[in-house]
Amino acid sequence: MSTLTRPAKVATDSPARRTSPRRTGRRGAYKGLLFMLPFLIGFLLTYVVPIGYALNQSLHEKKSSGIGFGPTRTVFAGFANFASILADGTFWAGMLRTLLFGAAQITVMLGISLLLALLLDGISARAVRFFRAGLLIPYVIPGVVSTLIWLFLYSPTASPLLDIADKAGTSITFFGGLNTYLSLGNLLTWQGIGFNMILISASLQALPRELYEAARLDGAKEWRIAWSIKVPNITGILVLTGMFSLIGRLQLFTEPLFLRYVAPESISTDFTPMLEIFDRAFKTGDYQYAAAESLVLAVVTGILAFVFYRVTNRKMA
Repeated sequence: MSTLTRPAKVATDSPARRTSPRRTGRRGAYKGLLFMLPFLIGFLLTYVVPIGYALNQSLHEKKSSGIGFGPTRTVFAGFANFASILADGTFWAGMLRTLLFGAAQITVMLGISLLLALLLDGISARAVRFFRAGLLIPYVIPGVVSTLIWLFLYSPTASPLLDIADKAGTSITFFGGLNTYLSLGNLLTWQGIGFNMILISASLQALPRELYEAARLDGAKEWRIAWSIKVPNITGILVLTGMFSLIGRLQLFTEPLFLRYVAPESISTDFTPMLEIFDRAFKTGDYQYAAAESLVLAVVTGILAFVFYRVTNRKMA
């Protein structure tokens, strides 16, 4: 009778093969950290370090020695710059002016973007691609270049629009009083329509088409479908684009800076908070006060964006 031999048991629980869950989790954390390292370095260098430097500058101020004719020196001032900003009527007037202007301009811009997106949603896919590309061109053009284009069109000496108006026997002006805000608003609206239209159009494309078919079977017209079905279902993207536009308006700088070259009497150095900060830092040389103003502007922008998002979300819920 032959004897059956059992196969040798393979050792699977040797220390070399065992890996504890803690060690596995630690190894995964290291890999995740290495994966995020480029972003963390960029975030540190472009956000944390500049904010820290601005905060350090804002806590100092320059003082002249003697009776004001000696060399200046930088001394620690604590929160004196921030206290001065709270009482600075010029800075807060520029903030209020920018907010009121932005409220009107953003409403018009988003209204036109929504209308264009609704129109594109009802045409063929080939036509949609063509019109999307055409409307996105103003956004693709750098802000400086587009501002220079409109600077030429607004120029009181070289504008072809003024030549056409003269031949038609009318007189128009692009600056002075309300016309200044209309000209600046037209420029910003031209720049932002395409980008906002693309976002709204993408949200419309994501809606289920069964909703439209059911509404058509009930006898709803296209305008009724757009107002009662499409718009209520894309309120989230409308709030998001509105919040982004609000942040952009509070940081308005390039466009009024260039338009100031042709209308210095209409666009002052404190027309927007960013212009005030730029003038304070690079023309007056008061870097410490400008740093404090930039931090105050960042805090106000964050608070207003948060309040806007919460209030609009609550109303549209």
